[in-house]
Amino acid sequence: MSSTAILGGWIAVFLTLGIFSYLYKDNPFYKIAEHLFVGVSAGYWTAIFFWTQIQPNLFGRLWPTTEFSADSLWYKLYNGLSFFSTSVFPEGGIDKGHEMHLIYLIPFALGVMMLLSLIPKINWFARWGIAYTVGMAAGLRAYGYLNSNVIGQIKGTAASFSDPTLPFFSLTSPSIFNSIVILVGTITGLLYFYFSKEHKGTLGKLSKIGIYFLMISFGASFGFAVMGRISLLIGRFVDLIKYSSGDYFNASLWVLAIMIIILGYDAFTNRKPPLNEDAV
Repeated sequence: MSSTAILGGWIAVFLTLGIFSYLYKDNPFYKIAEHLFVGVSAGYWTAIFFWTQIQPNLFGRLWPTTEFSADSLWYKLYNGLSFFSTSVFPEGGIDKGHEMHLIYLIPFALGVMMLLSLIPKINWFARWGIAYTVGMAAGLRAYGYLNSNVIGQIKGTAASFSDPTLPFFSLTSPSIFNSIVILVGTITGLLYFYFSKEHKGTLGKLSKIGIYFLMISFGASFGFAVMGRISLLIGRFVDLIKYSSGDYFNASLWVLAIMIIILGYDAFTNRKPPLNEDAV
């Protein structure tokens, strides 16, 4: 077993038990693990986003290899930038299969404006970039939501009941019974959110059926989320058992014992004195 693998095992045990220590109370072990997790995640996703989006899709369209000309002023600027980083701006342009599109200078300028939020005197420039990002994301989200959820749900409820090849009942494939359930659940679920008329009589009964469908849907979603978290928890327990072996110098046992001793000593030294009843 290499020393790097052993060190990695000890770090993994410390971070896992540090997060679990929050079940006792907020403590320095949890804060260290939390800050490391947030910081490493932010740095990792920033690097991934830069090398998969900004460098190839933005810079690759502003200075592509296909349009490279050492005599042009635009690529002289590129050569000046490559002096600072040849990995971001390689010699001869960026070869990502794109053609030159100078219109990408607009999102580039908006991105620079968002970075200006770090300077208090001119941080108002960031509003332009934020407004563009929020508006564009809202439009794309609205279209995607309508296309996948609304239109998809309409298509799902508009099943063909006259298909002679469609069986009446099936658990895992389309059937007349499943189509009826989807149709009834969709209509009654929508009627539950119809507030223009008081839910009494037939409308009240249908909306109550809609509540049952909604609760089943929410319960299934919640159960699915819990199952996913339980799977992650089991994975961490498996790793803790693995790292408690002699190959890792009983990392799980030693780290657990050290944390218990330190937290116990802290709880003993910082305990509050009992109230004096006579003084009260």
